[in-house]
Amino acid sequence: MDKNVIKADNILLPSKANMSTWACIACDQFTSEPEYWKTLEKFVGSDKSTLNLTLPEIYLEDDADARISKINKNIKDYLDKGVLKSLQKGFILTVRKTPFVQRRIGLMVAIDLEEYEYLPKSTSLIRATEGTIEERIPPRLKIRKNADVEFPHVMVLFDDENRNITEDLYNNRDKYKKVYDFELNMGGGHIEGYFIDDYNAVIQKFYRLLDTNRLIKKYGKDDKFLFAVGDGNHSLATAKTHWNNIKETLDESQKDNHPARYALVELVNVYDEGIYFEPIHRYVYGVDKETFIKGLEGVDGGKVRIIDGENELNKNGCNDLPSGIRAIDCYIKQYIEKHGGVVDYVHGDDNIKKLVSDRKDAVGILFDKLDKGDLFRYVSKNGAFPRKTFSMGEGVEKRYYLEGRKITND
Repeated sequence: MDKNVIKADNILLPSKANMSTWACIACDQFTSEPEYWKTLEKFVGSDKSTLNLTLPEIYLEDDADARISKINKNIKDYLDKGVLKSLQKGFILTVRKTPFVQRRIGLMVAIDLEEYEYLPKSTSLIRATEGTIEERIPPRLKIRKNADVEFPHVMVLFDDENRNITEDLYNNRDKYKKVYDFELNMGGGHIEGYFIDDYNAVIQKFYRLLDTNRLIKKYGKDDKFLFAVGDGNHSLATAKTHWNNIKETLDESQKDNHPARYALVELVNVYDEGIYFEPIHRYVYGVDKETFIKGLEGVDGGKVRIIDGENELNKNGCNDLPSGIRAIDCYIKQYIEKHGGVVDYVHGDDNIKKLVSDRKDAVGILFDKLDKGDLFRYVSKNGAFPRKTFSMGEGVEKRYYLEGRKITND
């Protein structure tokens, strides 16, 4: 294959930090639970931490510009003071244990943003699995456009039913240098990392997934579909937007090697035992419960559960999961435009039930799980799912900010 979709790069890790306070969970988690972030801030204290280098979305309305300015300053300080050290060019094999799974294997690599497209009907090598809301890109772009380093929480899936890429690396992990091994804070479990220096052989294994006969057998057509963004699509879309802006200022030779052309992500096999899909529920508050629920009677949301804190109503419509979510989201949008209210997206049945029970003006809409084996086939045939269709696991299982990568030439 003549394209460099996957690239080994110089990954950054902290040299002077307590790893348990260094790593923190993805910015788009626990957006309705300020107590999570307050507890984390107290735990981190004055330690060096990625919490100081990222913007939790719960604070987007809380003087975000000042926070972003501080984030960029902190990144420069960490670089200047040697808090971050660069490994040699390579990958990092990650082994994550969570409260829900014994093992999830991943591989930290850089991917070419020229091969990624987030439009719903994209035919690019790297595709979004859910709809992208472009209004969510600008605040993230404010951070990235002035940042020297990226700290990713993006998890990208690949479709390897034979399980002979990351699984082989895991089985041979003792031959690689261990670069971290620690407990994650806030109940996130445990993580180990191994430096992979023989990366060319690994890259070739990924490219073999694009064999024409294999693709026709799996998807019914020669669809060159290598990677599907499972988590962090809006962050990757931000990286793409940032690169599109930068490359307008570069000549052709500069475009080939500029670090912002690539983004650091964690690749995970969709068939990995640690990957399971959880539904993302709709939590609507600031509404008249009776009026809101009555309006849902005429909406075919497929198979859903509706809770109001006291009662639970099961509905079995005709729509499949993606169509049902689209119908529900359309209704919520129309209701809020007419009557007011707020919608948030919550992982976990217990989480949304607690949120709804704590308020007298809240309703929860709970969806079924997506079968992970259907993911690549569906996206190949139909394009991206509706936004917030599924989550890879529970909130505490999300990727933590840990590794970094320079995205400037400075």
